[in-house]
Amino acid sequence: MDYEELEKNADRIINTHLGFAMVAGAIPVPIVDIAAVTAIQMDMLQQLAKIYEVDFNGERGKSIALSLIGSTFGTTLGRLGASAVKTIPGIGTILGIGSQVILSGAATFAIGKVFQSHFENGGNFFDFNVKSMKGKFEEFLNIGKKIARNKQKNENKDDIIATIEKLKELKDKGTISEEEFEKSKTELLGKLHG
Repeated sequence: MDYEELEKNADRIINTHLGFAMVAGAIPVPIVDIAAVTAIQMDMLQQLAKIYEVDFNGERGKSIALSLIGSTFGTTLGRLGASAVKTIPGIGTILGIGSQVILSGAATFAIGKVFQSHFENGGNFFDFNVKSMKGKFEEFLNIGKKIARNKQKNENKDDIIATIEKLKELKDKGTISEEEFEKSKTELLGKLHG
């Protein structure tokens, strides 16, 4: 596979998972939303590793992703706050979902892009330097927010169905539990019919 085709495949993987993460971020159950988004991000990293022929290490990938998100203090607080605010009946759910959707998509995009860049330069999961990639992550996070806002305006039922299918795939792999899948599926179906 030539460089141009490899880059195109990586961009497709990242953008697809951005959409999945946005829909999962709309799950109105606190913490379940974050678990679903994290599972989607790990699936994205596994797919990127495969096309770049890098050995996938899920624990290391999760650790790096959490460190990148944690290095951007506002993103971490925003994700946790958006998830927690969903516990407030009525308006809290609406406000939390709106924030979480954008942050979930943007963070997924940024994680994907920094790993894409790292893999393109011959890197792997064990030589990834969070400090040196923090600036790139923040840059991609800002781009991801713009993409997520535009995508949110154009969200449709197909996105919800595709996310349920992706969550089922993750459940079948053992990445998320049956309970997490069922809660997420119920919430997403409610959104589809609501």
